[in-house]
Amino acid sequence: MQLGADHVVVRVPATSANLGPGFDAMGLALALHDELEVELLAADEAVVDVEGEGAGEVPTGEDHLVVRALRHTLELAGAPRTGLRLRCVNRIPHGRGLGSSAAAVVAGVVAARALLADPHVLDAAAMLRIATEFEGHPDNAAPAILGGATLAWHGTGGARAVDLEVDPRIEATVLVPDARLATSRARGVLPELVPHVDAAFTAGRAGLLVEALARRPELLLDATEDRLHQDYRASVMVASAELVRALRAEGLAAAVSGAGPTVLVLTSGGGTRHLDGVLSGLIDATAGWRAVRPGIATEGATARRVEAADRGPRGDKMR
Repeated sequence: MQLGADHVVVRVPATSANLGPGFDAMGLALALHDELEVELLAADEAVVDVEGEGAGEVPTGEDHLVVRALRHTLELAGAPRTGLRLRCVNRIPHGRGLGSSAAAVVAGVVAARALLADPHVLDAAAMLRIATEFEGHPDNAAPAILGGATLAWHGTGGARAVDLEVDPRIEATVLVPDARLATSRARGVLPELVPHVDAAFTAGRAGLLVEALARRPELLLDATEDRLHQDYRASVMVASAELVRALRAEGLAAAVSGAGPTVLVLTSGGGTRHLDGVLSGLIDATAGWRAVRPGIATEGATARRVEAADRGPRGDKMR
């Protein structure tokens, strides 16, 4: 496969996985975006500039996650190897359970697709399968690609996903702490076996969540209840677990976002005003938390080619 472009801009949303009982399966795209610009170079090297989240921390060469995903995707498509310059403006917090690594992988896959002479050789299903190779599970990658709420699973031929309907009255608030938590640590405290009664309970709540998201947001409190993973993870994110319990005691549908420690709250109607009132007595008195209401991203990752006539002195159209 030949390359059909040498300069693309990509925009990819943050995501919140699990939504309580939908462990490793459900996810929601949030309108908080990383933006990336990729230019191909004649030299066989990768040069990475990072602004915002992760600046000074993430790799700035071939080990950068976007570069790895991009190169892997181009290789699968049979495209020639080339050098590249990657510029990242990162707004998705790292290590907070908002899908920053999935966003990086998806950005690389989507950028590679846009660079191909025939982008249609990679549809959304193919991109999800490739992204899941990096992530191991598709719960964050699916909403990052498709937007909105998604249900993802491993099926015949690899990872698959479907859109879930979201009632337009639902709003998402994320409570982001200063503290970070590695996903590997959050997964490391999960037991190999759980009681049958807890598994059955959580399966029922996951089914209810589909209905609550689509048509019955008044059921979100019950629908976001989980017995499969959050209690086991409480020991490695004590403040988040306490915040979830406090919010749920006030009738608010709160859950740990992904592997944490961010907390996701889903509200509708007057629930948002109620949440603001409750938060004024909780996180305002607790150092290190900030509330963000980004909105639900109905569109997943996007890419556009930058034509020569549109470029500035450095081809920079992102900022």
